[in-house]
Amino acid sequence: MTASGVALSVKQPWAALLAAGVKTVEVRTWPTARRGTVFLHAAKVPDPRPHGWTLVNTPKLIRDAAVGGGIVSVAELVDCVTYLDATAFAADIARHRNLPSWFRPPQLYGFVFADIRPVPFHAVAGNTFFFPVSGVTLPAAGGHPQGVPLPRPDVEAPG
Repeated sequence: MTASGVALSVKQPWAALLAAGVKTVEVRTWPTARRGTVFLHAAKVPDPRPHGWTLVNTPKLIRDAAVGGGIVSVAELVDCVTYLDATAFAADIARHRNLPSWFRPPQLYGFVFADIRPVPFHAVAGNTFFFPVSGVTLPAAGGHPQGVPLPRPDVEAPG
């Protein structure tokens, strides 16, 4: 089964860490009111900072973090939290996995993902913000929970 929807590009190794559930919050400098199903895209250009790569500590994560330039998972975007200071940012390190020193005033935002599921790699160019994608293959039976709507590019949460 294939689906269309919106995607968010994330540099490696962060995309692999999200797909594996090691990380559940993606940090951005901009907020979103969007909620619902979002495809996660592994950017072609990896993050050069070493900290994230220290979390890539299994053969599967090593393989997954080497992939770039396409959709690697699908998840439910359930919240957008605001980090107003370095203390709040550091307190949530278990979810976003970034070093406390990465905090940049005046605030950062954390896109909170749940029910993250890997999908077969689907090559597509990324973008800085949410962007439309189509033709993404969803996992076979059991890969997309019954009752959870498929991604729709025409639906944006109010605000």
